[in-house]
Amino acid sequence: QGQLVESGGGSVEAGGSLSLSCSGPDYLFGRASWAWFRQAPGKGREGVAVIGPGGRDRDYADSVKGRFTVSTDNAKKTVFLQMNNLKPEDTAMYYCAASTRAGVWRLAANYNYWGQGTQVTVSS
Repeated sequence: QGQLVESGGGSVEAGGSLSLSCSGPDYLFGRASWAWFRQAPGKGREGVAVIGPGGRDRDYADSVKGRFTVSTDNAKKTVFLQMNNLKPEDTAMYYCAASTRAGVWRLAANYNYWGQGTQVTVSS
């Protein structure tokens, strides 16, 4: 299992914005699907957004549609999650994940590369 590195978490008031970044091994870009998951205390890991290897196919959890945007920059070997209009219920540890396997994108078990996580806290 390879290591991904997230950055950009922090604390913000409701309605604010944060941008998360994730860097990983060169060989994954253009080959793997990339996703962001989050996990709040006492809850399971939830798929938030995914982007396909080509960088065009994207999908989002209903709870973040219209507020979050996932993107990749293959030249910089980085995946981004732009989060706008944040809500207190978005508070969680956010994880970057990559998958070279086929499967349902929301299932964490389908991902073979993970980061350590970055905390996002949204106050009301």
